[in-house]
Amino acid sequence: MINNADFGKRLQKVIDFYSESASSFAEKIGVQRSTISHILSGRNKPSLEFVLKILSHFPEVELYWLMNGKGHFPAQSKNEVQNGFQEAAPENLFSTPISDKNPQHPEIQNERPTSTNYSNSKKEIDRIVIFYKDGSFSNFEN
Repeated sequence: MINNADFGKRLQKVIDFYSESASSFAEKIGVQRSTISHILSGRNKPSLEFVLKILSHFPEVELYWLMNGKGHFPAQSKNEVQNGFQEAAPENLFSTPISDKNPQHPEIQNERPTSTNYSNSKKEIDRIVIFYKDGSFSNFEN
């Protein structure tokens, strides 16, 4: 369960961190000023929508810290905590490296088989039957 008073204190830390007033913070995340006031006073519990708006507008806020008080604020990645700096983001899985855009491979040539001339064949067509999806058919005879 979320303790309303503790959540209000953490929300106040977020507001202070960004040097915002409660009304400007409410405007930034798109909620009414009274919503912020009621949560800070402990009168109301924060809704899921309210929490998600904070997280979407302020990526430094960790969900677990905001809800339970455990974790870090502002958020620190594991690499920053261990190394003191943040590593570069990995490449997009679907991006193509520059070296692959101009392949060094020769073009593959598609050789088409020579068509067989059936007119020289001694077989003659006697009948063609076409079946339709509705169950009917057409019969063509020579």
